Formats: sequence, structure tokens, C-alpha cells
Amino acid sequence: MAKKRMAVNVEDLTVAYNEKPVLWDIDMAVPKGILLAVVGPNGAGKSTLIKTILGLIKPAAGTVEIFGASYKQQQHLVGYVPQRGSVDWDFPTNALDVVMMGLYGKLGWLRRPGKEEKKLAMEALEKVGMSHFAHRQISQLSGGQQQRVFLARALVQDAMVYFMDEPFVGVDATTEKAIITLLQDLRKRGKTVIVVHHDLETLKSYYDWAMLLNVRRIALGPVKKVITPKNLEQTYGGRAPFLAAKSQND
Repeated sequence: MAKKRMAVNVEDLTVAYNEKPVLWDIDMAVPKGILLAVVGPNGAGKSTLIKTILGLIKPAAGTVEIFGASYKQQQHLVGYVPQRGSVDWDFPTNALDVVMMGLYGKLGWLRRPGKEEKKLAMEALEKVGMSHFAHRQISQLSGGQQQRVFLARALVQDAMVYFMDEPFVGVDATTEKAIITLLQDLRKRGKTVIVVHHDLETLKSYYDWAMLLNVRRIALGPVKKVITPKNLEQTYGGRAPFLAAKSQND
């Protein structure tokens, strides 16, 4: 596949903390219009990979491109949902204002949101089932409701590539179903969605592609091709033999 057709292209990416590699020589070519899960054990570098692609962490080596140009040039095409635990939920603001923050990249920080922006934000909240909570303080929302608000903030950006860091952690079954339906709808609309995911049981039903990561890239491609006993063993070691057996039986 030609490089210019890739939504995300990472080459030779290395990230180190205190000279210890957290990611080592990562190559990652992601075509447009797929729903990709990044999976691996704790400490594998999954969140670090996302943050480095987004320019939040400086790599020791390597390059990152979004649709053939640097992230800085293409950031208007990118939406990001961080880990819920990394957000200050006590910040005094309501759900509608949080969603409208997603429009500041297009508005500029000096221009205040108007009626059109409020309408777009309300539509995004409606899509995630949170329009009735528009004026509720975010600190008063449940974990699943907070996650939905952050998804709405990403949706209102109308990005081409979405990065989501563990969106299913700490949410109930109803919210999880709503989130995956939303992600699959984004894919149907030609968007590229890259998700840090932790539940191997749902990989095949939720995603098109998977990337197995443990400091190094173990495998990347369609889920059915990369979720093999050998790849799971390389990724998780002896900690997940049952996963390898389950993969063989599926």
C-alpha cells in the first residue's frame, strides 16, 4: 500500500524514559477507514504510543505522519479521547462546555462559541445519549457519563483520525455498547479510529485490525490474521496461555 494512502504512518519510533526504552523501533502503517485496537500487557507502551503520535511525548528517534504530513500540520484532522483517569473532573464546568472545547481548534481561543457551535455540541451530546445532562457539572456525572461527554467532544471536531485511550475502562455494559456502536459508525463514515484496548475477548467482534505491542511491535493487521497463539505468546508471554488456546479454538 502506498505510503500516501496511509491515515497514520509511524517509522522507526523509539521512546525512552531515563534511557530505558518504552517503545523500540516501532513501524505502524494504518490505512484509512479502519477500526484498530492497540493491545498488549501493562507497561507495553500503548498509551505512550498514542501520546507520541500526538506530539505529547518527544521520541528519541523516528517519524510520525498523518495523511502524509506531520501531526503539527494535520492536527485539525485529529480527535483525541484521553484516559478518563488523567482528567481533572473537579474542574468547574458543565458537559456542554466540555464538548464545545472540542471546537476551539476551529474557532481559535479568542473567538467565543456562538449559537452554531452550541447546536453542534448539543447534537454530539445527543449522539452519545447525554443531551439531558448538558448543563450538569462534570464532577456530578458517573464514570460512564463522563466518558460519553469526552466522546462527544471528540465527535464535534469532525476529525478524520480518532485516537482513544482505554475508552471502555470503568464504564457499564450499556455505555460500552453505546461506545462501540459509535466507533463502528465512525468507521462506516470513512474515519480511522485507533483505540487502546484491554479486553482480548471482544477484539474480534469490535475491531477490523489489531496491533499487538510489547515495547516492540509484535504484529499489525486484520484481527483474524494477527490474533494467533504464537503472536499472543510473544506479546503476553506465559501470563496468558489460555488466550492462545482460546484463539486456536475460535
